[in-house]
Parts: sequence; C-alpha cells; structure tokens
Amino acid sequence: MGAEVVIEGLTKSFGRQNIWRDVSLTLPPGEVSALLGPSGTGKSVFLKSMIGLLKPERGRCVVNGVDIVTCSERKLYETRKLFGVLFQDGALFGSMTLFDNVAFPLREHTKKSETEIRRIVLEKLDLTGLAGAEKKLPGEISGGMRKRAGLARALVLDPEIILVDEPDSGLDPVRTTYISQLFIDVNAQIDATFLIVTHNINLARTVPDNLGMLFRKELVMFGPREVLLTSEEPVVKQFLGGRMDGPIGMSEEKDSAQIAAERAMFEAGHHAGGVEDVTGIPAQMQPTPGVPTRQGAIRRKDRVMKILHTLPPAAQEGIIASLTPEEQRRYGVTPRRSVVTVGRHTTSPAEDTAILPARGELG
Repeated sequence: MGAEVVIEGLTKSFGRQNIWRDVSLTLPPGEVSALLGPSGTGKSVFLKSMIGLLKPERGRCVVNGVDIVTCSERKLYETRKLFGVLFQDGALFGSMTLFDNVAFPLREHTKKSETEIRRIVLEKLDLTGLAGAEKKLPGEISGGMRKRAGLARALVLDPEIILVDEPDSGLDPVRTTYISQLFIDVNAQIDATFLIVTHNINLARTVPDNLGMLFRKELVMFGPREVLLTSEEPVVKQFLGGRMDGPIGMSEEKDSAQIAAERAMFEAGHHAGGVEDVTGIPAQMQPTPGVPTRQGAIRRKDRVMKILHTLPPAAQEGIIASLTPEEQRRYGVTPRRSVVTVGRHTTSPAEDTAILPARGELG
C-alpha cells in the first residue's frame, strides 16, 4: 500500500514573495488526490517542496516518519526513492530511446543486472500501453505516448507515492481521458498514493478520491471529492465551472470594482463563458474491466462513511447516492433527502451538521 503523506503548516516564499502559507493536508495512503488552483498559485512549487527540491521556510512534510523539510541529505535521498514523478512534458531525454529513458532510474539508483532491468522496463512499458515502442526516440512519438513513457519511468522503482504535474498539458481531451484511465488502472494495480496537479475540470470531477484547491496563497479546501463538487464557496464554484463570474481574475484575484463591473455586464446578458452544467456529482472513473478492484477506493469509502455526519448536507447526499443498496445497509445509512442516519447518529441542516469552513482541511 502507498505511503501516507502528512503536511502541516507548510509555507514557501521566494524572497519577499509569499507563494502559499500554512498549508495542511493529509494524503490518505493508496488513494488518488488532486490539487486544483488558478495558474500561478504555486501548485508545481508545492510538488517540488514535497520531494525536497525546494525548501519551505516553515512546516512539516512527513513520509514514513521522515520530515522532508528537516531531515539530513542522506535521509532525504533515501526517502525520495519512495516517490515517482511525472513531469508536465514527460521530461524525457531526447537522445535516448524509451527503453533507456525508463531504465535510467534503475541504472542510477540500483545495482540490478541488465537482464533484470530489461524485465522491469518491459513490464512498465507494457503496464502503460507502450509495449513494442521501446526502441523509439521521444521525438518519434506523440505527446500522449511521451506522457505514458514518463509515467513508466516514474514507476520503475516501485514508488509508494506518485506525483503528477498537469498530465493534460499539451493533450487533447480524448488523450487526457485515456491517461486519466491509466492513472486509475495503475492505482488499482500497485495501490500507490497519487497526487495530481491539474487544471482540467473533467479530470478533477471524475478521477480523484480527494480534491483540494489553492487560491490567494492558501489552501481553500481539501477533503473527499463530494465536498468540493457540491461546495458553495465562490472560488471553488467559479473554478469548476470555468466561468469569468467570480473572484478569480486574470491577475489571480479581482478587486471589488472589477467584480461589480463584470456583474453588471453579465446581468445585461453578456455570457460568462465556461462549462454550462457542472452541477451534481458525476460518477467516478473505475478501473478497466479485468484490472483488480481499487483497494484505495474501498479504504476511502470506509474512511468517508466514518466522518459522514460531519460533512455538509449536499456532500452527504452525494455520497449516499453513490452507494449501492447493499452498501447502504452495510454502513447503516438511509437517504432521506437532506437527512442522513448513520448508526444512531442523525443529522440534518437544521441540526448539528458541521459545514466545511471556507479555508482548511477536512478529514
């Protein structure tokens, strides 16, 4: 099973420019999480800070008991072997074949024989749908194939944590869906912990178990996907809808005068753009038939059902609606509009349902 990553109070600046501050979240082991946010909010910086390529000023990032921020160089070097990273453009060596690109980490970090390396590389290429392409150069294949080769390389050391930086960058919507399916299938087969940084709304709505969002140098939310997908937080609704109407502007945050001017424009009939309908909670992408059941999805369901009574009513309804009748009986829940019964604990909007705060971590 993948490793749990616990991040507490992480703060990063470049000189006087604060990138984000006091970020706290936990990546549940073996689950797929995604981090959203407008361009320039420091999502890629966050990934680099997680693996020690950048050093935060404050906070902790704990993996298997090791704090990446304060540990020794030797300990950091060893802990990094738990990570696999898929960069935005694949980051392949242009003069090397796909075989040699994927074999590179094994040759650098292990003492395996070439026979063993060949077996592992061909296995990972097959896992990512690249069987038979091992002799090709990166310049001879499509962008989607380069992404898959980058993922194969990220997998060769059998990582417990896989970081993915904007996998849809440079890909058309169809190829983005294919690589999203690949993430789900890989997670099902190796049970690694995933964190995906993305701008892609469809990927964000259908792939991850958990969703988070960075905005205005802070973590707005992080928790089960249903919480963000039903959130009334203006910045979350605007981002998921891809609309101009909201607090996000071209320079990250709008001032009150711009918001008022745009609101008048929209009320006069100007289209705010974006996706027409992102209401509700779409079904989550499932492993390809024949691929093992995702153990992370099972653990996630058990974890979320334990905290169900603390979630906002709309999220509760979405979670229960996703359960089969058998699962509803097993978890002891009864859907009754916005009232949820969990064992002996009954909650409703008028009672003691805890509403997710505008900023902070959940679960």
